[in-house]
Amino acid sequence: MLSKSILFFISAYLSINLSNALPIPESDRHHHNDHHLHKESKRDTGTCSFPDDLGLVAVNKDGTGNGWAISKDVTCKAGSYCPYACPEGYLSAQWDPSATSYSYPESQYGGLKCNSDGTLSKPFSNKPYCYKGKGTLKVNNKIGKNVAICQTVLPGNEEMLIPTNVGGGSTLTLAVPGTEYWASTAAHYYINPPGVSTDDACTWGSTKNPYGNWSPFVAGVNMDDSQNTFVKIGWNPIWLEDSSPYKNTKPSFGIRIVCEDESKCNGSGCEINPSKVEVNGISKGLSSTGAGGANFCVVTAEQGSTAKIEVFDI
Repeated sequence: MLSKSILFFISAYLSINLSNALPIPESDRHHHNDHHLHKESKRDTGTCSFPDDLGLVAVNKDGTGNGWAISKDVTCKAGSYCPYACPEGYLSAQWDPSATSYSYPESQYGGLKCNSDGTLSKPFSNKPYCYKGKGTLKVNNKIGKNVAICQTVLPGNEEMLIPTNVGGGSTLTLAVPGTEYWASTAAHYYINPPGVSTDDACTWGSTKNPYGNWSPFVAGVNMDDSQNTFVKIGWNPIWLEDSSPYKNTKPSFGIRIVCEDESKCNGSGCEINPSKVEVNGISKGLSSTGAGGANFCVVTAEQGSTAKIEVFDI
């Protein structure tokens, strides 16, 4: 069963579809049309090693996943699809072609297909491994320490394994999917407390630490066919659960959504500032309630405009 924190955004976004493929990372260009990837000489029969020459991002390197965007205790084995992480601002373009709707277990079948001889197959041979998102959402870290933003793996196990490390005072682009993305789903992010590395934050954790799946805030984003970008920020439902050790703890930082062009922005002022509200409060913007009773607010950046999630110290 998926946790409440993972289900928070699944039903909240529109169905969306893009027609044009976006630029392929330079490191991916010479592999673009490969269908069967090279079998490494030391690869175990029945399992597939993570490819280190395709411009992908290795995650969960200390577990049996060994770089794949899968659970630490899972192996990329023959007959399975093995999801992977892409660089910041990019989305995976590979998944099981027959998995076309958000339903279990098809929602798990992302990435490359692992064959019985240890080779990997590319489900869509005419598509890149990773492609550039819409570029309409940035994250600005206004704090002196780094902030780890962790994207969930979908299609895949929906753990928050895909890392983006935003240095203090810097701004980076987050991956924004359009309707071309798998089953027209949105991208979902966990926003971690300042100073926590992506290695520590972008993995499934426990109540021992208020980060990873126990981070206080979550976000979601996608673009529809009218080129409107929908950005959502909210409280992580499991932060609020009765069994949570953090249910009465205010985070030491806040988040807000601002638009590049306020005249093309609906819902501007969406903000969670724990210095002004109690846990689960929305300090600015229209508050709505989602899964697990977690409150959130939404901003729509209209065509031609971009939005930004600001992370600030309180």
